[in-house]
Amino acid sequence: MSKDNKDSIFDQLENKTNVRKEDLMKLAKSVSSKDLNDEKNLKKLIKDVARLAGKDISKEKEEKIINAIKKDKIPKDLKNIL
Repeated sequence: MSKDNKDSIFDQLENKTNVRKEDLMKLAKSVSSKDLNDEKNLKKLIKDVARLAGKDISKEKEEKIINAIKKDKIPKDLKNIL
């Protein structure tokens, strides 16, 4: 993926979410060293993303997200999310 394409994706995310590219990069860096099969790490990631987005997340929604991740129901391609 070219640098321009990466910047474009981050620009799209920033425009849709009002989350700065720098914050997204920081989050991505912290996640890259974590085992996302560990539910504790998943919960922290979900809370961090919710905080960045300025959203509250219920325990029920958190569990649904964790179950979706565990069942591999999350899009692999970031463009599918946008």
